[in-house]
Amino acid sequence: MQRCLFVIIASAMFFLGTATPVHSHDSDGPAYDARLSSYDYPYEVRTFAFESQGQPLEMAYMDVAPTGEPNGRTVLLLHGKNFSGAYWADTIDELAASGYRVIAPDQIGFGRSSKPEQYQFTFQALATNTKALLEERGVEQVDVVGHSMGGMLATRFALMFSQATEHLVLVNPIGLYDWKLQVPYQTVDDWYRSELKKTADGVKKYMTQSYFDGEWKSAYEPLVEIQQGWIRGDDYARIAWNSALTYDMIFTQPVLYEFDRLQTPTLLIIGQRDKTALGKPLVSDEVAAMMGDYATLDEAAAAAIPGAELVELEGVGHIPQFEARDDYIDALTKFLGGS
Repeated sequence: MQRCLFVIIASAMFFLGTATPVHSHDSDGPAYDARLSSYDYPYEVRTFAFESQGQPLEMAYMDVAPTGEPNGRTVLLLHGKNFSGAYWADTIDELAASGYRVIAPDQIGFGRSSKPEQYQFTFQALATNTKALLEERGVEQVDVVGHSMGGMLATRFALMFSQATEHLVLVNPIGLYDWKLQVPYQTVDDWYRSELKKTADGVKKYMTQSYFDGEWKSAYEPLVEIQQGWIRGDDYARIAWNSALTYDMIFTQPVLYEFDRLQTPTLLIIGQRDKTALGKPLVSDEVAAMMGDYATLDEAAAAAIPGAELVELEGVGHIPQFEARDDYIDALTKFLGGS
């Protein structure tokens, strides 16, 4: 068994070491290392050191004190797959001004956190890591807000730690559908090869088409900066490998079949123009055209989650916190209550 494990790990390390990313020169901008050492976050970034799966890891996070009258409550913000905690800046500002303490971690494999050579990514593992961070910070109960992939993680967190979760908010979560029902299975190696082919301009094109239905604005530029910077950097092979592992997690670990088990008051904030659907390039044009129908998926999810509230934002895409900040904040703060 030990010899087999050694062979597996050694093979993966050889694969990473010999991979050749397509370094992109099609867009000007900075190049970032795996830990984003030169990328500025909106608030002080701290590090939570812990051990998981037999290895030391570090989870980066922001822990922001309320700037308004403290209400004694804490909001946990869980980022999406193509993002880090940094893109929550406006949400943190608004919540802190409303009296909340806000904790926004980078999950393992993302942002400034560790990018392990080998890690069995599961939503349960990430939820457990996050719970350990909260305990280290002395936080017993939280309101959990998850966007995109973070919505899947937030759902798993609420299922595992229902007593610690006061409210659950899902912002355009990609977990409203089981993508493997239509998308053929891809191995981690398949995902890795695909990730290595990404270019800086390709990242922007994908976000434009999927997140904003073809309409890009200069205000969205911060959303592509990290992904583009990693592609230009020397550590991109490691970034691509972690991305491949997390794609496998998303596709093989759906959460929607357990929506009816949620015991936490839940709000869905769903931009109706969202076209995000994982695996579109792997299916026919006819099938792809039917994927990502959030106007239908959100109603089914709201019906499945006991007592769930649904706020539909017309003409808004995948990232309401950028595209419709005021309506998004209004829905979020009204649901959380504040006092």
